[in-house]
Amino acid sequence: MTVTQDLNRREFLRAAVVGASAGLMPASARNSQRGKPNIIFIIADDLGWADIGYHGSQIQTPNLDKLAAQSVRFGRHYVMPTCTPTRVGLMTGRYPSRYGVLSPAYGKIFDEETVTLAAALQSCGYKTSISGKWHMGSPPECTPLKYGFDTSYGYFHGQIDPYTHHYKTGVRSWHRNDQYLTEKGHATDLMTDEAVRIIESEHNKPFFLYVAYSVPHFPLDEPEEWTSMYEGKIKDVSRLWYAASVTHMDAGIGRIVEAVDRKGIRENTLIVFVSDNGGQKSWHSKTEYKGRYADKAHSVLGDNRPLRGWKGDVYEGGIRVPAMANWNGVLEPGDMLAPVHIVDWMPTFCRLAGYAEKRGLKWDGKDIWSLIQKRAAHAPPRPLYWKTPGAQAIRDGDWKLIVDKQQKVVGLYDVVADPYEENDMAERHPDRVRNLKQLLSKVSADDRTR
Repeated sequence: MTVTQDLNRREFLRAAVVGASAGLMPASARNSQRGKPNIIFIIADDLGWADIGYHGSQIQTPNLDKLAAQSVRFGRHYVMPTCTPTRVGLMTGRYPSRYGVLSPAYGKIFDEETVTLAAALQSCGYKTSISGKWHMGSPPECTPLKYGFDTSYGYFHGQIDPYTHHYKTGVRSWHRNDQYLTEKGHATDLMTDEAVRIIESEHNKPFFLYVAYSVPHFPLDEPEEWTSMYEGKIKDVSRLWYAASVTHMDAGIGRIVEAVDRKGIRENTLIVFVSDNGGQKSWHSKTEYKGRYADKAHSVLGDNRPLRGWKGDVYEGGIRVPAMANWNGVLEPGDMLAPVHIVDWMPTFCRLAGYAEKRGLKWDGKDIWSLIQKRAAHAPPRPLYWKTPGAQAIRDGDWKLIVDKQQKVVGLYDVVADPYEENDMAERHPDRVRNLKQLLSKVSADDRTR
């Protein structure tokens, strides 16, 4: 089944959560005897809802499709609408607006009291590593090794040229262990190589590996090996580049999973894959990246259909992304409809690692491990919250309210009955609007300004 804009609601829900099915064995009874799991968290950059094979895309993602068939597939996994906020949510278990982060950000983000996910796992005996994009503070003061990572590799900034590895302003960004490094090769291959190296290293303790790919975020420049498979199949050249970058990343993820298998640690390794936000519509610049892409307009990039909106929006297309969790012999493959949020992963991983809070960390996220194990259709009641420079949104139960920065109502949607957000119900439900605005005010009370 292909994901098209005119899918009816029943077809949408089927495409959203069914994907590839697999009749693998149920969760092992040995689960309770396992030690702390290795955790590999893989995040794509700007991958849209309809940009992955098992959602019906024409983009080829055979490795992710195979992994999805063996995984819990999240039908309603939420993130923030842009990159830094999502990453801050992952690393703190808190809404990024608690740190005044509403959009891509630099400078100092975390305060002295912040315990990051990497630091928490490190305190539980984990070896912690990042390969890829950081974008949670500016070098040299605010870099991965300062926040709980034992090793770091990749780039500091929001995005880089895949071959020069320079940021859009031309400054250096590529590094190893927080020290600038000049290296040849495509960023996707280099990040994958590092991830495989870490997995295949000798380990006397569990490891946490955070793999943050740079694609399919612009600027895109892919080898013929990946573009040639789409020639004659995708008309728009920039969409072709986008598809090639996703398939290239997919091959890298396949190599990561193969390394886990070769190492013989698959049954004690939890692998999670998500996108950091929905797909971006387009991009073009004549000056960024020293003008290398002045004549290479990215006019067609991501595809979030049939969801509404783009990267940066608090509509579902900006904040609802493909996601899966795999742990062979522990998690039974299948579909999960309960809504979860990127801020939930820190409490969940900390629970699996046996982390004991020495003080209250004020997590907004919840431990969702039991929901994942049951592949739950519903979650205990709680609000989910988003804030950008221009809008706020809150979801409570099936309902989502969107307001602008002046608190003017943009729309009220039943995102279960109306997943495309086509029918604004605000005028029909003034009491619900009032209650959700009050809840929004309460939830946002702990936000900061930078």
